[in-house]
Amino acid sequence: MARKMANKWAPDTWRTKPIIQVPEYPDPEKLAAVEARLKRCPPLVFAGEARNLKRDLARVAAGQAFLLQGGDCAESFAEFHPDNIRDTFRVLLQMAVVLTFGASLPVIKVGRLAGQFAKPRSEPTETQNGVTLPSYRGDMINAMEFNPEGRVPDPERLMQAYYQSAATLNLLRAFAQGGYADLHKVHQWNLGFVANSPLGERYQDLADRLGETLAFMAACGLTSETTPQIRETAFYTSHEALILNYEQAMTRVDSTTGDWYDTSAHLLWIGDRTRALDGAHVEFMRGIGNPIAFKAGPSTKADEMLKLIDVLNPSNEAGRLTIVARMGADKVTTLLPPLIRAVKREGKTVAWVCDPMHGNTVKSATGYKTRAFERILEEVQGFFSVHQAEGTYAGGVHFEMTGQDVTECTGGAVAITEANLSARYHTHCDPRLNAKQALELAFLLAEILKQGRDHAAQRAAIAP
Repeated sequence: MARKMANKWAPDTWRTKPIIQVPEYPDPEKLAAVEARLKRCPPLVFAGEARNLKRDLARVAAGQAFLLQGGDCAESFAEFHPDNIRDTFRVLLQMAVVLTFGASLPVIKVGRLAGQFAKPRSEPTETQNGVTLPSYRGDMINAMEFNPEGRVPDPERLMQAYYQSAATLNLLRAFAQGGYADLHKVHQWNLGFVANSPLGERYQDLADRLGETLAFMAACGLTSETTPQIRETAFYTSHEALILNYEQAMTRVDSTTGDWYDTSAHLLWIGDRTRALDGAHVEFMRGIGNPIAFKAGPSTKADEMLKLIDVLNPSNEAGRLTIVARMGADKVTTLLPPLIRAVKREGKTVAWVCDPMHGNTVKSATGYKTRAFERILEEVQGFFSVHQAEGTYAGGVHFEMTGQDVTECTGGAVAITEANLSARYHTHCDPRLNAKQALELAFLLAEILKQGRDHAAQRAAIAP
């Protein structure tokens, strides 16, 4: 597929294109040596796994599945710990079970894990107390600590990101296939959330119905011992393909098809700042066989978006391309419809996903970057209402979240206020939903999905 779609493409042709949002390494020879070492490292994921995800995303595009994508805004070397990986994975499982029950559809689980170590920045430098240094760009580039030595981009950090990603993936695979993802266990975790939640009664009905369903299945002989689908789950990884030196080094030819795949993750995406048609990031992404995505923000124009779709998915392959809309709660109902109409008019096959995080970031009175739970929910609701009005399918959500009990986003049933932000504000970049906020959002989203399913059934019943 990649050979057909890529005219004169190679893993390094991006180097001939304009590029932004990347560091300036002071020692090119050291960078080249690290890239050579990375090329000899084993792949982190396999082409067959990426093709499986592409098939799953084709079902999302067709309205037959729902995508849940979530995880850290930027992974950290300092906070690398199996408990943190487990807790984020656990919350994603809990959310997926709730959403599966609400939507009556399979939920495709994709983590922002095992590779999300770099972030684009609004400014190349930052100033503190009259001292100006390069901006922190994520742990695979430089250090968060504000000092001249730490802010120098260091290629060795690419190797550390690789090894941490490998260890993270090893643990995620064990969790997904080793019994930790058993539906019965996940349901019991959700019961604990319901019991301790201020909105417990609101969620009790869904939890009860899920329990009844599992009991009925057991009575029919469908148990963890007899049915692997109850005991195991498929789990994929993703990150923004920002640092192309790393991505190129991880791009390999698949021995079974002869196509190129980026083996750093199952799914890669292009950010809102780096989706220029003639840019290096689009050039790199157009040639890999992985399922890919791009962010569409308030500046996205329909004609430019259609050209980008043609470059990234010229054969209109189902499952190849996902569009992640990140408009902001106050803009989604006005800016998203023209994009959806253009895609629908041109017959493009894409999966539409809502990122309600990035368009709703504000600075609190106390100086912390934060996001309000209510605004996040408002954008999700707007995203679904737009798709319902346009007769298209709202295919998924993309959250920045963590399994830790942080205080970075305000609101929700736990009622975090601006005054609470300093208690456990641990993020290295953007504010994340904590475990309770993320699961609360899943319950609310399940209600939206159920309502949409009921409306669709009613329309089908009265159709001539």
